[in-house]
Amino acid sequence: MRLTRTSRRSVRALVAAATLAAATVSAATPAVAVPPGEKDVTAVLFEWRFDSVAKACTDTLGPAGYGYVQVSPPQEHIQGPQWWTSYQPVSYRIAGRLGDRAAFKNMVDTCHAAGVKVVADSVINHMAAGDGVGTGGSSYTKYHYPGVYSGADMDDCRATISDYRNRADVQNCELVQLADLDTGEEYVRGRIAAYLDDLLSLGVDGFRIDAAKHMPAADLANIKSRLTKPDAYWKQEAIHGAGEAVDPAEYLGNGDVQEFRYARDLKRVFQDENLAYLKNFGEGWGYMASGKAGVFVDNHDTERVGDTLTYKAGSAYTLANVFMLAWPYGSPDVHSGYEWTDKDAGPPNGGSVKACYSDGWKCQHAWREIASMVAFRNVARGQGVTNWWDDGTDRIAFGRGTKAYVVINHEGTALSRTFQSALPAGTYCDVQSGRTVTVNGSGQFTATVPAETALALHVGARSCGPAAAAGAAFAVDATTVPGQNIYVTGDQPGLGGWNTGAALKLDPAAYPVWKLDVALPAGTSFAYKYLRKDAAGNVTWESGANRTATVPASGTVTLTDTWRP
Repeated sequence: MRLTRTSRRSVRALVAAATLAAATVSAATPAVAVPPGEKDVTAVLFEWRFDSVAKACTDTLGPAGYGYVQVSPPQEHIQGPQWWTSYQPVSYRIAGRLGDRAAFKNMVDTCHAAGVKVVADSVINHMAAGDGVGTGGSSYTKYHYPGVYSGADMDDCRATISDYRNRADVQNCELVQLADLDTGEEYVRGRIAAYLDDLLSLGVDGFRIDAAKHMPAADLANIKSRLTKPDAYWKQEAIHGAGEAVDPAEYLGNGDVQEFRYARDLKRVFQDENLAYLKNFGEGWGYMASGKAGVFVDNHDTERVGDTLTYKAGSAYTLANVFMLAWPYGSPDVHSGYEWTDKDAGPPNGGSVKACYSDGWKCQHAWREIASMVAFRNVARGQGVTNWWDDGTDRIAFGRGTKAYVVINHEGTALSRTFQSALPAGTYCDVQSGRTVTVNGSGQFTATVPAETALALHVGARSCGPAAAAGAAFAVDATTVPGQNIYVTGDQPGLGGWNTGAALKLDPAAYPVWKLDVALPAGTSFAYKYLRKDAAGNVTWESGANRTATVPASGTVTLTDTWRP
């Protein structure tokens, strides 16, 4: 949902501590949601075109083990470059900026072939504000959407929501001036169900219900019961707000509910408190039952209003995603969006992703630190937390039974110690770094985990493959602005031979530290230097003399540098 004008956060800030008495909602027999299944991680490809989503399913999501991909709203919407135009429907035709019906169907089929199910973000609480012509050519005025709805199908309240302590205000009045549908009416319920059925006919496996809190839970239960597949997976957006009249738990009978407190608390812990506090994170913190909770580190709304961590938080953001995927609470969403400074900015290239890490696309779902944890989670499924360890501050480690073990070092210095796991003896691959770790017959292993990184082992990764070639592990602390990336080049062919066009791009997953492992011949002495490129290809070299290093006779030289302005 769009958060401009009166943001949800701002509205909730006005709410007093006391809760006004709310009328009891009599719910119909709830439809049963299908659990996410053996692979419960969803990649949320926010504002990606459908053809780009299809390619990601084949190239990245399927191989990594993602169970679901969530796509942005496919229906016709108002025109404009801003991201939130996707959340102002004009009709229920699949005719938005992200692709037409054929592209949508091809995306669903391609993702299914890759073993990835599809969730469609579904905007059914409201229609567009203002007047105009939609992305598919449909003319509309507020309260009148020819062939779909008229003013008689809207709730009687034509004012913007002003009091979140008042249930009627929240569920009958207008969210940021958007025309509020009367979901208690027979025609409206049937029309919404027909739209969702159309998506099901194209192969969609489930829905994220946008702005669910602004519709009575009983209305949503009724709509879901009308579907040709009433057991389709539902994930409902119902934001928790202290003192508010509508409790997100009311929606658990319909399916999963997004647990916003989870993401807010992760931000606070990773930025201001101690990771040691996370020992009983989840239901022990008063959250909804794990089996019905949708969780995330950030989403498209929260990253723009500062409620949660974002890609701009660097290693704290990356490590929070590692923790989420390792910790057995809820079904995780991995947000994958694009760089922004203007909170309203729409997707680069109209949503077309030519390549990850270019044109501002962040591709968090493909970061090694995050993508490698999807298989970790799949392998560890059903295993409880074991062998918890912490140092009282920001270094923690824990196992998932006999299946997996993770170490998170959210400190500025390396962590070296012997860890106790329940893993069977043998050799494992640290899926975070690609380096080998040996576990003894007592489940112990000794390792050094560099500052602001993690180590992750699981029984599905007993080998890192062929022995890694000798080389250099580059890591440079360098700040950038949107559109800029950091590269390295040097006097070896493997480093591009000082050709800026052949320079190697470093990975920003631990921003502001950029990293890259490069294979180079053992014993090689080499010169190198970092450079910055912007979206237009303009090059800025760091200052100072060329840097130098030597690859050891075996193994890797680790380089920890700081950009020289």
